[in-house]
Amino acid sequence: MKKEKQKPKTKKSKKLVLIDANAIIHRAFHALPPLTSPRGEPTNAVYGFTTILLRIIRELKPDYIAGAFDTPKPTFRHAAYKEYKATRVKAPDELYAQIPRTKDVLSVFGIPVLEKDGFEADDVIGTVTAKVAKKNPDTEIVIVTGDMDTLQLVNDKTKVWTMKKGVSDIVLYDEKAVRGRFGIGPESLTDYKGLRGDPSDNIIGIS
Repeated sequence: MKKEKQKPKTKKSKKLVLIDANAIIHRAFHALPPLTSPRGEPTNAVYGFTTILLRIIRELKPDYIAGAFDTPKPTFRHAAYKEYKATRVKAPDELYAQIPRTKDVLSVFGIPVLEKDGFEADDVIGTVTAKVAKKNPDTEIVIVTGDMDTLQLVNDKTKVWTMKKGVSDIVLYDEKAVRGRFGIGPESLTDYKGLRGDPSDNIIGIS
């Protein structure tokens, strides 16, 4: 009796999750009521960030994960355009005080922190996404953020997992979802933003 030839096993693609930590911290801070530790330290952003992190691990089941942060120093955009984000109101000190704690949370989970002076967290995410796509094209990438600028990175292997409202209403953007919202593909969003401008960053459009 001849043995049937076994079909070769399909190699499962790996999943990388990149967290825009600053965006999530801001979202959590403003979505949750004030919370403090027994020592009086503000903790609502840390609590919200940790809740989202646990949900990421549970629902997205990443093989690899990293958190990207802004740094306090000016970016190359500030050097190119001094009015960049000039109209944005500075976040409360209670928010900034919680950023080191969120890094502590990531450290406990063994999750690396990515940051570089002169660049924002989404710049770091965009760079990592491009490098991974080039070296490991089969890797699925999910960007977790509250910043819609990252939708320009969406393609057949890269999706954006973002909070629609607060910290619990989640939307997963693929190419179809981007087209459904904007009427154009992710590859055209940079042109769209350039023409329209971006009031949140104090960048004027074409009038």
